[in-house]
Amino acid sequence: MGVDGSNRSQGAGELLADRQEEVAAAARALRAGGLVLLPTETVYGLGADASNPAAVAAIFEAKGRPRFNPLIAHVADLETAASIADFDDRAWALAKEFWPGPLTIVAPIKDTTAVCDLARAGLDTVAIRVPGHPVSHAVLDAFGGAVVAPSANRSGRPSPTTFADAVAETGDKAAAALDGGPCAVGLESTVVSVLEGQVRLLRPGAVTRVQLQQIVGPLAEAEDDAKRSPGRLALHYAPDAPVRINAKTPAAGEAFLAFGPWPGGAGVFNLSPTASLGEAAANLFSFLRAADRTQPTAIAVAAIPEEGLGEAINDRLRRAAGFVG
Repeated sequence: MGVDGSNRSQGAGELLADRQEEVAAAARALRAGGLVLLPTETVYGLGADASNPAAVAAIFEAKGRPRFNPLIAHVADLETAASIADFDDRAWALAKEFWPGPLTIVAPIKDTTAVCDLARAGLDTVAIRVPGHPVSHAVLDAFGGAVVAPSANRSGRPSPTTFADAVAETGDKAAAALDGGPCAVGLESTVVSVLEGQVRLLRPGAVTRVQLQQIVGPLAEAEDDAKRSPGRLALHYAPDAPVRINAKTPAAGEAFLAFGPWPGGAGVFNLSPTASLGEAAANLFSFLRAADRTQPTAIAVAAIPEEGLGEAINDRLRRAAGFVG
């Protein structure tokens, strides 16, 4: 099983028969240079043929995304990934342990035609992963190549974790859209770089620091490798209302994202009444959106423990609030 509990062998052949044409239509749209809304176990993505610069440019235009920010290439299996990226022993070990699943590996590019220069932001590396969601896996199988699929939100906005939110954000730019239900993980993938024999954590996610260390040992400091990862802008994942983190109580006019036991009430959205970090991660973006729709003066967020998945949750919240550190 992948880290998200997905079945490694599940693909297009195991989807219900009434979705086969839907999957085939999405693959055709990708080959024609169109954009496709895809569900993954992390968040919904806006996908394009990674080898087609015009299609990749359409993603940047649809999202309003800075072009220096690299995109993640999604592929159907480890063997395809290794034909595109130069994997050393540590990269292989991580891929075998966590794929399919919410881990992205940044490694030296091997096949520059498979993932174009624009998708890589001009870098000599590529960010790549095998997603665990059966619908996206089926599309990748049918398409047969790499698909770049950043989160299907407008740049800087909270990532969509439901089909409805994905359609509301960028659905008008997509030639095809596939509903895969709510995303099980609800946070973007963990990103690690595996370069020159060192493994660095560039973006925390569902695969935790401890889990990575269990496979490859101590991690090196991130240093300048952060530029190789998406999602590292200081202001990112932000709703329209300002975000105030580590709040003990909401102020008048604020919506409140609680964590743990908390009385209900208007404007209160509890990320997890039982203080489950997994539940909080899955709810984070959808609750930020729901709170924002109440048009509050601000969105106050309760303190989240900085451990396990909490590292990833706090990373997203700090960026939603407009600062890191």
